[in-house]
Amino acid sequence: MNDSKKNTGGLSIQKLTVLSLLTAAALMIYAIESMLPTLVPIPGIKLGLANVVTLIVLKRYGARDAFLVLLSRILLSACFFGSLLSLLYSLSGGLFCLLILWLVNRLLAGHFIFLTSIMGAIAHNLAQITVAFLLTSVAGVLVYLPFLIVSACLTGLFTGLCAHFTLKYLPRFENERS
Repeated sequence: MNDSKKNTGGLSIQKLTVLSLLTAAALMIYAIESMLPTLVPIPGIKLGLANVVTLIVLKRYGARDAFLVLLSRILLSACFFGSLLSLLYSLSGGLFCLLILWLVNRLLAGHFIFLTSIMGAIAHNLAQITVAFLLTSVAGVLVYLPFLIVSACLTGLFTGLCAHFTLKYLPRFENERS
């Protein structure tokens, strides 16, 4: 076995380092965004800029690595900035979002990352509103759904374009998909 892959779960040291840095970047983006005032007075609407990193990892490294980076970011952000309830919302939204990102990315053969991002943002909001409904049993939370879908289209477009331009200028490393 190659020395660079020992004790890293089959990942090369270079890839593990890059994925760790991307996880740290996503966590930092999340932390900064959580300190910003809300854009609109509707609960649950935010840019979701940490998803730019998820899109980048999905495109460059694949779904497994995107899952690991996303899960690490969600768990660390819950430890540092959140609560058990925020962990539940983040996990449900993030994991359903990643599933949809992966499916749409495959369906579109890796093209139109902005459309992939929009669909992921909608999925994220659908998962979170579902969790809110299941936790509260109050149908009134569903009133937010149209606002969340519109905001998901706008924020998903923005994060998708950010990911597109970041990927365009982000340097490539040898053996990225290995």
